[in-house]
Amino acid sequence: MKILVTGGAGYIGSTIGSALEDRGHEAVILDSLVIGHRALARNRPFYEGDIADRRLLAEIFRDHPDIACTVHCAALISVPESVERPYDYYVNNVGKTLELLKGLEEAGCQRFVFSSSASVYGEAPEFMVDESSPLAPSSPYARTKMMVEFLIEDICKASDLRGISLRYFNPIGADPELRSGPHGKATSQVLGTLVDVSMGRLPVFRITGTDWPTRDGTGLRDYVHVWDLAKAHVNAIEQFDQVFERAGDDGNSGHLAVNLGTGQGVTVRELVDAFESAVGHEIAKVDAPRRPGDTAGSYVSGSRAEQLLDWSARSTVQQAITDALRWSKVREEVLGD
Repeated sequence: MKILVTGGAGYIGSTIGSALEDRGHEAVILDSLVIGHRALARNRPFYEGDIADRRLLAEIFRDHPDIACTVHCAALISVPESVERPYDYYVNNVGKTLELLKGLEEAGCQRFVFSSSASVYGEAPEFMVDESSPLAPSSPYARTKMMVEFLIEDICKASDLRGISLRYFNPIGADPELRSGPHGKATSQVLGTLVDVSMGRLPVFRITGTDWPTRDGTGLRDYVHVWDLAKAHVNAIEQFDQVFERAGDDGNSGHLAVNLGTGQGVTVRELVDAFESAVGHEIAKVDAPRRPGDTAGSYVSGSRAEQLLDWSARSTVQQAITDALRWSKVREEVLGD
């Protein structure tokens, strides 16, 4: 199959592109390069531009009329920045996605996989959330993800579009084949930041928030290897119609939400300790106040993903750290920086 990947020159989108190719598919990339890196598009068909540019989208489908599905990864992604610049986040993440969906409707592309976020959930008493947990996003970034899911569902009800929203928290690691990983424009990715500090690219790692109601006071996160996430997106694409069949009545709206996670919570301090153990030395780190828009965190139940996508997370945090460290040694060569 041929798949359009928006944000396909970014950390997650480029890894999805590699996972698609490994399964015999072709990824067509649309990326503005505001966050993405041109080198991560590799030798794939690449269109530089805005997802809201309907003329460009029409050109892509003229060139590739056999595109079977769109994977939407393009977005602004920083929680603190979203608090400072909410207008930019609503325009880019919500308004432009609406234009993208209209363009896909005009092109006749009816399968849509959305790279969403488990940050759409509110805080859970026991830190675990599933798809029935209340939606209560705590930052403009998270609210844009929730709003996009709402507009996808509304458009699905009124058209032939069908959408699957994949909700996950913190991607870590790199493509095990070292084709992609965190890059200079993606330093909000926590493990990439730890690597940059250990290599002297950044002066210090800030542990933001040490007074949360968790076992060590730092935020609790569900860290998922980016390669596992990429494979989940490929499963959703390859089994798209079967996913809705398995969902039964739950898929009547034409839109499904599925959590992706390990089912385990790891605190930020535990992640730092695991990283220091892997590199064999301590890194420069400092405790810092909570960031605007942050929460104590949670982890997700992945049982629905097993049922609908035939997917579960396989990689450990230690494997993700190892892959991130391996990527750091080749990153400049791959990116040409």
